[in-house]
Amino acid sequence: MNPETRLPESAQRVADLLQRIGHGQPVVLLPASGRTSAEAAAGLGCSIAEIAKSIVFRRLSDDSAVMVVASGANRVDEHKVAARVGPLGKADATFVREHTGYAIGGVCPIGHVRETLVLVDADLLRFTSLWAAAGHPHAVFALSPEELLAMTGAQVVDVARRDADDAPPV
Repeated sequence: MNPETRLPESAQRVADLLQRIGHGQPVVLLPASGRTSAEAAAGLGCSIAEIAKSIVFRRLSDDSAVMVVASGANRVDEHKVAARVGPLGKADATFVREHTGYAIGGVCPIGHVRETLVLVDADLLRFTSLWAAAGHPHAVFALSPEELLAMTGAQVVDVARRDADDAPPV
């Protein structure tokens, strides 16, 4: 990233947070949107599987946010997630912003405005480096799976849908 390039406000919040916690990687602005895993991977020159996408659900029992950080190559099996945390509902754009502080397409796995239960896809652990959204659809940052776990305090779980012919991807 050009040091003279100003980050959007939400991405700057993530950059400031990363600096405060001692993470040495900068927030990078993609030339095109990173709203989808495929777009982000194309802009970064990495595989889709190395994109740590954040999917937010609404837990029905207490209306709290449950975030799954999944490999960009995987579809999330909502039934596997619900078996761990209880029945889930869809989280609309308003819910996501109110609970995480970020807009859909740029939801960062850290720095949420409300407590969020975070689960990390076990498939992400096979990589040495990942890319996660940094609060804006054009902003990402690099981190290792170990750093992701340390930053989020997340449990590692198998969340991937293994039957490709089932439901549409989440």
